[in-house]
Amino acid sequence: MHPALPPHTPFDDHPAGCWCGQDGACAPAGTPRSLWQARRAFLLLGGAATASATLPAWAQVDVGASSRLRHLVPAEELEQAAEQEYAKLLQEARSQGKLVPAGDAQTQRLQRIAQALIPHTAAWNERARQWQWSVALIRSNDINAFCMPGGKIAFFTGIIDKLRLSDDEIAMVMGHEMAHALREHSREQLAKNTATSLGISLGAQLLGLGDVGNYAARLGGQLLSLRFSRNDESDADLVGLEIAARAGYNPNAAVSLWEKMGNATGSNANGLAFLSTHPSGPERIRELQRNVPRVTGLYEAARRR
Repeated sequence: MHPALPPHTPFDDHPAGCWCGQDGACAPAGTPRSLWQARRAFLLLGGAATASATLPAWAQVDVGASSRLRHLVPAEELEQAAEQEYAKLLQEARSQGKLVPAGDAQTQRLQRIAQALIPHTAAWNERARQWQWSVALIRSNDINAFCMPGGKIAFFTGIIDKLRLSDDEIAMVMGHEMAHALREHSREQLAKNTATSLGISLGAQLLGLGDVGNYAARLGGQLLSLRFSRNDESDADLVGLEIAARAGYNPNAAVSLWEKMGNATGSNANGLAFLSTHPSGPERIRELQRNVPRVTGLYEAARRR
């Protein structure tokens, strides 16, 4: 929960008909109190977001700051919603005999790669230190993988088998999906959806954010269907590339991965759930090629350790 705004305190030297907060900020005459408080709350949240949306000082890739808007949805509540949704998904897969056992060689392969990447995540989001990371493999022909807020990862067997992914390529997929969670792209998208759907009534919600948080929790089922922006995808590509390189995975695999994705798109449009939200294309590959040299030294250093 964010702190409530300070109580209203009138000042005699302000224009007639206005009202103000303790910091002296005045609402124009005739402005409804709730809307002015909402605006003040939004500005306060924006300031806090600016202070917290920093990048690691040592980052080799160039990505933008996170959006201020994401603070409209409390991270704790979204992570709880994601954990519940993830548990339901795994239970459904288990009941259908599609959850690959933890002792399976492919599941252990994913877990091994995840354990290599996880130590390099907290620099991008301090909350990741508290996340209970989890990795699951689901038997499905779909080419798909995801990481939900809070570090809940799932791969479908289709993405590994159909694309014949190497460990390096799996690390690039996993790093990319981790980056979406670390950079809070789902949180930002849900905040945008929340703000749009609530409209003017958001003014009252911003005072405490409790109702907005509950609304986000009710949107937990949308987490798997969110479509990220082009900027989000580029952001996740580059952050994931660096995380994987620091873990000792060859960054050139990001290029071969998306070349395989592009070939899969051209040969078969069925079962490509991953590509419906992660479009491939020449520009994406060129951007990765431009950034591979930036992280190659990190990869080589990791291999020497």
